[in-house]
Amino acid sequence: MPRSLQTMPSWALLLRLLALLRPPGLGEACSCAPAHPQQHVCHSVLVIRAKICSEKVVPASADPADTQKMIQYEIKQIKMFKGFEKVKDIQYIYTPFDSSLCGVKLEANNQKQYLLTGQVLNDGKVFIHLCNYIEPWEDLSFLQRESVNHHYHLNCGCQITTCYTVPCIISAPNECLWTDWLLERKLYGYQAQHYVCMKHVDGTCSWYQGRLPLRKEFVDIIQP
Repeated sequence: MPRSLQTMPSWALLLRLLALLRPPGLGEACSCAPAHPQQHVCHSVLVIRAKICSEKVVPASADPADTQKMIQYEIKQIKMFKGFEKVKDIQYIYTPFDSSLCGVKLEANNQKQYLLTGQVLNDGKVFIHLCNYIEPWEDLSFLQRESVNHHYHLNCGCQITTCYTVPCIISAPNECLWTDWLLERKLYGYQAQHYVCMKHVDGTCSWYQGRLPLRKEFVDIIQP
């Protein structure tokens, strides 16, 4: 399950925490736990569609002794899917300047649209990093575009478990097995792009793709 840092009082403190959480020996790497797009939407405070208008490097805090830097992206918000109770219209978003702290590099050309998930800090600033789900809008499937506004939100009671090896075992009735890595050796494959883990009236969950049946590989993968 993706972990979000939703109660941090400032992005300067959040940067320090990200530095502490960085695995030993990976000084130049950002490490994130895998999460299905549905999990990202469910566990993020903010989900928006936006264009990136400009970017500039800013200090992480007003403390002269603090050498940390942030990238401030000026955005044009197109639509908000989640976060209405936290913020209204967003003008800027922030990410670490240091890639080892999971900073995100976006195209600031006022043309490309992105789906952005992130956190809203206590000071009202929006913070994003590489462990959030951030994708060009044009790369999303039709189901993903529809689901960020509907299906994902309605099915946050389901649990999605990443399947790395066979057999994969369902341990709870509200669990769906995510098999993209096992079948395609990539996280955001066919299942992430075209399926929602949907909750039924009896409390169980299963993969759903509109009127189409579940691909046989997703069913067989639970067998040895």
